[in-house]
Amino acid sequence: MTLTDAGPLLAILDADDQHHAKCVSALEELGPEPMITTWPCFTEAMHLLGRSGGFRAQATLWELYAQGHLVLHEPATAEVARTAALMSKFRDAPMDLADASLVAAAEALSLSRVFTVDRHFYVYRLADGSALQIIPRR
Repeated sequence: MTLTDAGPLLAILDADDQHHAKCVSALEELGPEPMITTWPCFTEAMHLLGRSGGFRAQATLWELYAQGHLVLHEPATAEVARTAALMSKFRDAPMDLADASLVAAAEALSLSRVFTVDRHFYVYRLADGSALQIIPRR
């Protein structure tokens, strides 16, 4: 599975988004396995979709979830604490809640691929010091 940030969720569903073509192409390359995201990223995507496409766009995101194309990761208590610690560590980047939740999920799930259009992810590091594999590549 590939961890997915809010940006690609918006871009995939909004043909007017500047990253639409790049994210649709990247999604095709990722193959049929479901994307996985965190509640903060899902919430951010819902908010952004509501502003750009209204309820219809938000309903499409719910359909991705209902059809199993998008999995919502449920963090353990330790992962929530790690999210807060990451926000503190990378506060100068800055790292917001959604970004921190993805990095904490990557560590908890032993995943390294993140589907994002956010350049901050090139700065973030996992607990072992390794970099994340960013999809799509620059």
